[in-house]
Amino acid sequence: MNLLSILLQAAPGAPGAGGMSSYSGILMMVLIFVVFYFFMIRPQSKRQKEIKKQREAMKPGDSVVTSGGIYGKVKDIKETTVTVEIADNVRIKVDKNSVFATAEDIQSPSK
Repeated sequence: MNLLSILLQAAPGAPGAGGMSSYSGILMMVLIFVVFYFFMIRPQSKRQKEIKKQREAMKPGDSVVTSGGIYGKVKDIKETTVTVEIADNVRIKVDKNSVFATAEDIQSPSK
């Protein structure tokens, strides 16, 4: 039997549905919510916590990548902004929330 035939048999108007038909709709909604929670909501919240922890641990001298794809080194950190040096004497100020990843091995373009 496929899933569609099982769902159609449990429909409220189906013969022999009995008293469980009212609970089957609620049970399906709860089951769908549980699946969404464990496969979508929970992993996303864990990822957001990792990103937040990484931003709090950021210090001057760390190599980073911004959300725009700019590689550089952190020179200064303020409450909401980070100053990133992207080349010799070229510094940009970006929002702290736009620094997503710490780059492990950034190679300078001059090499």
